[in-house]
Amino acid sequence: MTENFLTLGIETSCDETSAAVVLNGRRVLSNVIFSQVKWHEKFGGVVPEIASRQHLEAICHVTQKALDDAGIKFPDIDLVAVTCGPGLVGALLVGVSYAKGLAYVLKKPLIGVNHIEGHIFANFLESSLEPPFLCLVVSGGHSHIVYVKDYGKYEVMGRTVDDAAGEAFDKTARALGLGYPGGPLIDRIAKTGDENAISFPVAHVRGEDFSFSFSGIKSAVLNYLNQMRMKNIPIAVENVAASFQKAVVDALVEKTLAAARAKNVRTIALAGGVAANSKLRQELSARAGGDFAVNFPPAVFCTDNAAMIACAGYYRNKGGVISHMDLNAYATLSLF
Repeated sequence: MTENFLTLGIETSCDETSAAVVLNGRRVLSNVIFSQVKWHEKFGGVVPEIASRQHLEAICHVTQKALDDAGIKFPDIDLVAVTCGPGLVGALLVGVSYAKGLAYVLKKPLIGVNHIEGHIFANFLESSLEPPFLCLVVSGGHSHIVYVKDYGKYEVMGRTVDDAAGEAFDKTARALGLGYPGGPLIDRIAKTGDENAISFPVAHVRGEDFSFSFSGIKSAVLNYLNQMRMKNIPIAVENVAASFQKAVVDALVEKTLAAARAKNVRTIALAGGVAANSKLRQELSARAGGDFAVNFPPAVFCTDNAAMIACAGYYRNKGGVISHMDLNAYATLSLF
């Protein structure tokens, strides 16, 4: 692979249209993100049809801005990398179709990237991190503990069996009347609350040492709120948010540290939108102590973004992988 290799990344898996230019896999020259929050917040979550239409309207403009910000033109691109799954299939199809057309016209190689893999690779951006390490991937749609053996070589040690952590945050925020997206709102209000005010249980998955279950805590919060309202007792929203967040973070940290010890790794990385949660970062750093180094991507690379897709695509291409014009979009897609 030549020096000064430029990868264009494209990400449209959910409700952010993003394009980025990354140099030699790690140096981010541009990373443009167009958020659709204002179109979805009135519904309390992402509406797939609206997401697809907004991607269609934004993709060309977002990509052009990414090129302009990087100071390059289309012919300068060496590789086109695009998220092909998992995600909302209609939204994914916008990015995949655009990337395929672009690669065909420019006569450049095309790489389809797994969205979860992209989140893991966010840890390599503007960083000297190298495998092996353990990665906790937590977002609105995913909760995985992944042992990263090498570039493109993974072992999924645990995952959610029901709701993802980010989904539980969003649904709890909705129940509390905080709005959407719920994760940042709960993180903010929890700072003013008492995290020991309410004991919310988190279920343990029988026979699965490193897997998660977050649907139970969501139900526990709803039951608590219903009981308080039936008794006409004022609800301290900040205490509910803080107690809920503590329970989820404790479960995530406990499982992650146990998996890290099982693999005898030296480094734990965080990835995904929930990786920006201040309580999760604080608890994991504190409880890792001197046993593990903890790597956090910058907050902008925790949420859905194209820079992480470009990084993952670069290393997949470097490993001899290439996609063809029959590349499709997949609502579900395994790391393997």
